[in-house]
Amino acid sequence: MSARKKWKIVLFAVEAVIIVVMLAVLYLVMSKSGDGPSMIEMDPTTLEIHEAVQQEKEEGGTMQGYMNIALFGVDAETENQLYKGSRSDSIMIASINMDTGDIKLVSVFRDTYLNIGTDYYWKCNAAYNDGGAEQAVKMLNMNLDMDITDFVTVGYGGLRKVIDGLGGVYIDVNEAELQHINNYQIGVATVLKCNYVPVTEPGYQLLDGLQAAAFCRIRQVGNFDFERTARQREVIKAIEEQAKKTDLATLTQVFNDSIGDIYTSLDSKDILNLIANIANYRIVEEGGFPKEDMRTASNIGAKGSCVIPLDLESNVVWLHQFLFGDENYTVTDSVKEYGKQIEAETRPYLSH
Repeated sequence: MSARKKWKIVLFAVEAVIIVVMLAVLYLVMSKSGDGPSMIEMDPTTLEIHEAVQQEKEEGGTMQGYMNIALFGVDAETENQLYKGSRSDSIMIASINMDTGDIKLVSVFRDTYLNIGTDYYWKCNAAYNDGGAEQAVKMLNMNLDMDITDFVTVGYGGLRKVIDGLGGVYIDVNEAELQHINNYQIGVATVLKCNYVPVTEPGYQLLDGLQAAAFCRIRQVGNFDFERTARQREVIKAIEEQAKKTDLATLTQVFNDSIGDIYTSLDSKDILNLIANIANYRIVEEGGFPKEDMRTASNIGAKGSCVIPLDLESNVVWLHQFLFGDENYTVTDSVKEYGKQIEAETRPYLSH
């Protein structure tokens, strides 16, 4: 695999979530200059929000008071590929408790075997490639009993500028990660045609944009892609912490520098609602879907190596407990149907 391809595959999650911690900046930039990210208005009736899930949003429901946003990082070399024709190699759900300001992040592993929104089952990151953000959001709602109507998509160009603009981020690099971070820096520097500063020792330290990007790429340490997404979320939290300590003028400049890499459904009214207490927003928990003890991985013939939810129903129950504190969630019949199909299509490959 080329250095350029490797670089793109792991970079995007970190870029995507900067919007969550910089929503106030987005609103100010848009309201002052009239400029903003590329936007689309999503039609909720096309996004497969189940009626039973919608009821959970109403008064007394367990999802009442939460705003759930899909965050996509895509393998986009051109602006048009932000919209469609590139795989979402990073998929996250940011669930914001609007009463407390608590944010929970869940990475949906890109190779998870799911209904991709067309009753075809494959790696879930194919949904964005086939039908853009609309199909990718639909895929999440269908398989996970979610109510997502908003998304943010980011290309790979802005990560280095964002982190450097914030003055770097603080990350704890362990001994095993130190053995790989500089090798990855070489690949990133080659793609960006720039120099890099080697990381020379382990420990909690300030990383620049290139170093942080390389840290996100590491997959030889630990449990491959599962731990790599954890590193991505670690950098996201570091970006959040650094952004909160940065003055408004600097944040505005950072956002202006990366604005061309953003595609979203959020408008200024959505953002204004979010920024009322922006200083109180904080990432409090993060995890990955499918859950560790309810997943496996296998080569599913021509569909390649996939992450298999061993029981989709149990994974969705866990997700609703994790995000919304729902201890007694009952999945929809649709999720039960998708789970049976996943089991039928993957069982022959898991029995060997």
